[in-house]
Amino acid sequence: MPSIDLSNRRGLGNMAFVIEYTRGFFDAAYEQQIMGLYGRPVVGRRFEPIGSLRSRSIVDFVRCSYLGLDNHPAIVAGAIAAIRDYGSVHWSCARTRLNFGLLGDLEARLSAMFRARVIAFSTVMVANMGALPLIASGALTGGEKPLVAFDRLCHASLAHHKAVVAQETEIVTIAHNDVQALEELCRTRKQVAYVADGVYSMGGSAPIPALIDLQQRYGLFLYIDDAHGISLFGDKGEGYARSHFPDEIGSRTIIAASLGKGFGASGGILMMGTAEQEKLFRSHAQPYVFSAAPNLAAVGAGLASAALHDSGELSRLQSDLAARVSCFDDRIETRQRRTPLPIRMLSIGEEDAAIRAARRLLDRGFYTSATFFPTVARGKAGIRVCLTAAHSHAEIEELCQAIEDVVPGHDSALPTSATRSDAISPNRYVGDVPASLADRLSYADTEEWGA
Repeated sequence: MPSIDLSNRRGLGNMAFVIEYTRGFFDAAYEQQIMGLYGRPVVGRRFEPIGSLRSRSIVDFVRCSYLGLDNHPAIVAGAIAAIRDYGSVHWSCARTRLNFGLLGDLEARLSAMFRARVIAFSTVMVANMGALPLIASGALTGGEKPLVAFDRLCHASLAHHKAVVAQETEIVTIAHNDVQALEELCRTRKQVAYVADGVYSMGGSAPIPALIDLQQRYGLFLYIDDAHGISLFGDKGEGYARSHFPDEIGSRTIIAASLGKGFGASGGILMMGTAEQEKLFRSHAQPYVFSAAPNLAAVGAGLASAALHDSGELSRLQSDLAARVSCFDDRIETRQRRTPLPIRMLSIGEEDAAIRAARRLLDRGFYTSATFFPTVARGKAGIRVCLTAAHSHAEIEELCQAIEDVVPGHDSALPTSATRSDAISPNRYVGDVPASLADRLSYADTEEWGA
């Protein structure tokens, strides 16, 4: 059986290291114009950059609107109609005081669609900020504080809260999707809560059936952030995680999800199973009590998207997305090949090589995400491609050709030493990390953050 060091709390405060180690990579990515672009939509997945790149439109493979709904006319119209109807955008008060009526309509509509009690937040990260301290407090586990186990590859918006959770209870980070290690914890601890993604932002997914089995046998509490899985699965777009559960998710599962990715609107939600849980969150989740609600444009867009999810168009878009994913997989080998998820990672290796590859793809008219530490592990940099139902088959074929030209073999084939005018000089810590810093690694070495 794997052994787990429950006393290891390193890495709860290494932001200074992360900044120092990655400064050169971020500087290079901004200089190469593969980060921080501004633009306006043109048609489909094309956008027109503002600035030195504005002479042409570029096909975007960065946005996570997997069904292509973020510029759907009905959703845009819903946002505009809500603002016009109410004559306002935002009420500056806590949600415990006053809320737009349309927000109540949205939460009720989503609750019926997803067969759960839904509370909306301005973002998924804000939802996580409200949920994780309550889990750590024991308020959701019969008054006994659980050991909180974080998956090593859980999203940055989850890992960011480790220090806050550790102030309430004991935490541990376990290897990615390590069901055996999680079961060992469940056997030896009275209360265990597991924090993980449903669909991981750098590819892959959680073993939901195995997690449900542990829950049924040991009472494991599950907190699953399914931001990248919502809308892609289920008859109503309930998502990758929710679609695995029966009609009732019960009192031992909470699912976070985004309304701004596959759903095509804006904001985040929590799905929970009981009235007592909903009452707790509406009284004690810090962002709910001390921050404002999603703005009215987001609410109107969400209601319009909910109506679309209740129509036959959802199934068509899900099928269109599957066809686009298959089109990409027919040409390009990745670890995610032939899985139903729309995220594909091209492994390159060295950070400077990944940045140059992304710039070369941009020069060919395709905007992709260069991923490097701390989003992925050091020396495991690459390119993330987000496929959507709104991409044409021709755009995907042309991207595949560009990938084959720019990243032959999809490994470390690109040169890592810089001799050209676009040379990238990462900071002085690339290579051997000073021992004084290596001693402080946790997020910053073995625990990369998703993004």
